[in-house]
Amino acid sequence: MDKSTYYVSVQSRSVLTEQGASPYEWEIEATPEEADQVRIELDMLQEKEEEAFPGYVFPWPDTPEQSTNSLFQTSLDSVYRTIYRLGTPETRQQMEELRLLSD
Repeated sequence: MDKSTYYVSVQSRSVLTEQGASPYEWEIEATPEEADQVRIELDMLQEKEEEAFPGYVFPWPDTPEQSTNSLFQTSLDSVYRTIYRLGTPETRQQMEELRLLSD
């Protein structure tokens, strides 16, 4: 299947086909199915962020901050790995320079 260019914003949790439609951080080359997978991962990231929110607002003295952040960080790492895998050479280079991949 043919790949198209998509513009991904982790911050706004979006995957768009039009470059000027919204600000974006990353450019990927993906099939429609792969782009949908990125959208699903971004939705999961949003869920993990919302689940962790009460821990930020009402921290329990016996719950380490690392524990509160771990599910969100795992989801974020997954999103970045997928973006890297599908990313353009420029996207990959930027991600490497920013050291966004834990591997």
